[in-house]
Amino acid sequence: MNDRAALDLLVAHGPLTRTRIGELTGLSKPTASQLLARLEAAGLVRTTGRVSGRPGPNAALYEIHPQAAHVAALAVGHTGISAQVADITGAVVGSCRVEADAVAEDVRGRTAQLVAEAVDGALAEAGLGHDDLHCAVIGTPGAIDRATGELRYAPHLPGWHSRTLLADLVEVLGAPVVIENDVNLAAIAEQYEGAAQDYDDYVLTWLDRGVGAAIVLGGTLLRGATGGAGEIGYMPLPGAPLARGGSAAWAGDDAGGGFQSQVSATAVRALAGGAPLGEALADEGVLAAVAERLATGIAAVVAVVDPELVVLSGSVAQAGGEALRARVHAELSGLALPRPLLRISDIDGDPILTGALRTALTQARDAVFDTSRFDTAK
Repeated sequence: MNDRAALDLLVAHGPLTRTRIGELTGLSKPTASQLLARLEAAGLVRTTGRVSGRPGPNAALYEIHPQAAHVAALAVGHTGISAQVADITGAVVGSCRVEADAVAEDVRGRTAQLVAEAVDGALAEAGLGHDDLHCAVIGTPGAIDRATGELRYAPHLPGWHSRTLLADLVEVLGAPVVIENDVNLAAIAEQYEGAAQDYDDYVLTWLDRGVGAAIVLGGTLLRGATGGAGEIGYMPLPGAPLARGGSAAWAGDDAGGGFQSQVSATAVRALAGGAPLGEALADEGVLAAVAERLATGIAAVVAVVDPELVVLSGSVAQAGGEALRARVHAELSGLALPRPLLRISDIDGDPILTGALRTALTQARDAVFDTSRFDTAK
């Protein structure tokens, strides 16, 4: 427990002296010294210079050894796969983008190779190989059904529906693999470093080519029996065509009806005659219509979940910005009794990749920082 506490402090604060680690953990100087010697021998920490400018000998600074483990994070979309490789400290050391129309049209057997291509490119940029990879987390539309192992709610990625997909990915990457819903990962990113920091009950509403939500209650993602919690794109709304036929009727855009047909990027652009999102939402009429539609859908979720916070993310939210947020907030006041805070995502970069990286780092640290696996008697 002391080892893990010290390692977590080094992750959170960066390099620290033995004295400072002792102060933060409450350990005596001899115990802190023994702890650091043990972690250094295990290859988990290393010295990184000394602190000068104070009385007495210069104190050594200790940091997490970045080579202790590496992880991969991937985001899968209809046009390609983005991959990042990071060391155990969270520093991104390699990245790769596989632009592939075949991602959407893929046949079984090719999917794993596309993922491997993206990861291999990121590893190569970092000067690493598969043996250096501890685990990988992949964000995709839809969700893995725990009962069948099959990806559901993402018919526009047909090559990802094989029941052997996870095993195939593990084989080509040579490391454990987790497949997670992309919107859930965006919500994790907000929890770690975005608008949802310090909130345990919140909803992230994803407004992009696809529409979905991630629901976090008590700090834990709500997944549902088949992984379909938060698939609000299918939700019926007044004035919207019904998404009959479920996922079989969905084309990954706004074709299936429901909430998605009202507030997706394609739907918003259609309201403005095909104009780009920024131009579309600069039009007061389009902005008002989108805000009304969006507030109606969010009100249905808020009435059931009663979150402290709703975060708007995705290209529609970014294009609409504060003007859209303010309009939606005003509309919500007359539609739902709960009054959650409403914020626009402020994550830099791709929130799906950020969430995948955070998830992979958590998994890796739980394993690598477990010093009970070492024989400390030697």
